[in-house]
Amino acid sequence: MISQAFNSHTEAQRHRDFGRTATSWSAVCLLRASVPLCAILALGVILVTVCTTTANGQSLKAGAATSNITPPIGAQIVGGHLPVPSTHVHDELHARCLVLDDGRTKLALVTCDVVGVHRLVCEAAKELIQAEAGIPPANVLISATHTHSAASVQGQDRFKHSESLDEYQKFVVRRIADGVRRAATNLRPAELGYGTAQAPEHLFNRRWFLKPGTMPENPFGGIDQVKMNPGTSPNLVEPAGPTDPTISFFAVREPGGRPISLYAAYGLHYVGGTGGGAISADYFAVFCDEIQRLLGADRLDPPFVALLANGTSGDVNNINFREPRPPQKPYEQIRYVAGDVAAKVHAAMEKVQYQTDVRLDARLREPTLRWRRPSADELAAAKKRFAEGVKVARGADLPYLYAERAIKLAEYPETTTVPIQVLAIGDLSIGTMPCEVFTETGLEWRQVSPIQPAFFVELANGSFGYLPTPRQHKLGGYETWLGTNRLEIEASEKLLAELVAMAGEIKAARQAK
Repeated sequence: MISQAFNSHTEAQRHRDFGRTATSWSAVCLLRASVPLCAILALGVILVTVCTTTANGQSLKAGAATSNITPPIGAQIVGGHLPVPSTHVHDELHARCLVLDDGRTKLALVTCDVVGVHRLVCEAAKELIQAEAGIPPANVLISATHTHSAASVQGQDRFKHSESLDEYQKFVVRRIADGVRRAATNLRPAELGYGTAQAPEHLFNRRWFLKPGTMPENPFGGIDQVKMNPGTSPNLVEPAGPTDPTISFFAVREPGGRPISLYAAYGLHYVGGTGGGAISADYFAVFCDEIQRLLGADRLDPPFVALLANGTSGDVNNINFREPRPPQKPYEQIRYVAGDVAAKVHAAMEKVQYQTDVRLDARLREPTLRWRRPSADELAAAKKRFAEGVKVARGADLPYLYAERAIKLAEYPETTTVPIQVLAIGDLSIGTMPCEVFTETGLEWRQVSPIQPAFFVELANGSFGYLPTPRQHKLGGYETWLGTNRLEIEASEKLLAELVAMAGEIKAARQAK
């Protein structure tokens, strides 16, 4: 088994990563960690072996494939507050699919090059996958990479509570199912290994404390304690939370060494810097292409497919506000970040130890949470502001937009079910939530998951908005605003506790056999 040392940090490292405002959170992590990681972190790469014998002794099989999900030119790009029509496709969008089979259980992992995937799209795709590939919905993980240069797979109005699938959503459903079916067709004997690499230099917490008296008014007329993306300013004090520098991955190859797939997760929101009006998969796709090149896996038959999922990055981006970078050409920063992350992962892959006997398990659960809805006073204020109409000549009128969102949220029911999932791949566990999850939650999952090592994938099996921790809710800021955040304030803690219980069930079931 893998030592708990995998996920520990020293106190000094926590203070450097998290800032003084996160000291209380760091103390919680210290209580849960048992072995310091100083010596291991000094190496820059952590390597472990996935080594669990399957129940029936059969060896692992794996297959991978891609499906093109590029929308037509003219589709609305939805990465910002106001959608803009696409005028060009810089690079195609894909659903990247990996199927694993241990002889008793099949898992399908899918990453989609979109901002977010509506829950109904995931459910419809899983129904087709079950009917056509025989993989049950609980064993299928569908996540969005969160490129901000894609068309919406969340419907024509993502804040409307009830909608039927539009034509593009139906197209994506079909293509996801096709990709998984093709990946299943490509199944062949495989071996799997797990590793990590460190890439802290690309990550910056985007929520900042500012000097007293310099915080601007929020769309509701109040003053927050922190501001998202404050820009380069002498008023910056410190970031409000941590980043997670770990790139977690597992690699799959044929017993002779020929690569089949790589599944990785890294907590970076997206990079951006694309051309105006251009559809693009952002750095996620460039990373996948670069890993393929580094492995010499171009044009293999069956194909090699890399997948890069988004870790917990609801409060993290690629902008250094203290030391701004000089102007760059479109896609220049995307290529730089993707190339560096790919190089680090490729270096780590060279030392991974592979196993053929890898047990697979999955749990999918839908706990009930409360929707955040406006109070009577908040709703009255929203209706008044909405009636006044747009008041800015250019750009987004945030008070107007958030008034509109509040009015729509008032029509939501009291509660909703929220799909969360745990996949166990050998000794490795992957936890998921259908939200833009704050880094604190992902770091805690690494510490407390009963199956170790562990990493996290956000925006999985749905898209329910941002998910700040209760501590971050108290600080305010964009990610906590009513309309940006839609689930109850305690949601992150409740969902994390449920994930831990699910992983515990898998561990107990394995030990009982």
